[in-house]
Amino acid sequence: MTWHVWWLFSGIVLVLCAMPGPNMLLVLNRSAQEGFKRSVAAMLGCASSLLLVLCLSACGLGAALVAAPRVFGVLRVVGAFYLIYLGLKAWWGSFERQQQGGAIPQDTPQPAAGKPALSVWALWRNGFLVGLSNPKFLLFATAFFPQFITPGQPRVPQFVILITTFLALELLCYLAYAAGGVSLARLLVKPALRKAFERISGTIFLGFGAGLLKARF
Repeated sequence: MTWHVWWLFSGIVLVLCAMPGPNMLLVLNRSAQEGFKRSVAAMLGCASSLLLVLCLSACGLGAALVAAPRVFGVLRVVGAFYLIYLGLKAWWGSFERQQQGGAIPQDTPQPAAGKPALSVWALWRNGFLVGLSNPKFLLFATAFFPQFITPGQPRVPQFVILITTFLALELLCYLAYAAGGVSLARLLVKPALRKAFERISGTIFLGFGAGLLKARF
């Protein structure tokens, strides 16, 4: 693999990673509501699922799913309903908070009404499941990565370089979104703004889920 090919791959991937999607929305949401440090667990969960999907793609699972549309359809529906669940959960949380009339202080990112804070494991698991919610990424990776593999050279080292680059750029974008969430948290001390943020986030998750249900690949 030449430097020219690597730079081209990196530029395309950076644009793709920076685009808003379920992973980025989750990181932004967790950073705004749980704090930057705790949002790292969600970032690592998203990154873990991304690593798994990219490795499965390199092993040829994406091509296998193309040959088994029913299996792919089941994965798509399960992922869509998980995103819809997150959207409904965000809306329900905003209604609960409205009834209690409280906001979460900026410097103490804990759930209102005495609810236990999400554990690090729960934050990681949430990120991991969101990252797995869209099986079409597996098909995308299966079609995208081979375009940057140089024929006649060992494939495994090239896939390692591409996957490592993708993960690094994805994590960089997570950090940028998390930083935005920290800035946003300063506004969320106001109950009305926090309620609006939760409902907007929930609506976007619902939109992602509905879009995935309607999609055909």
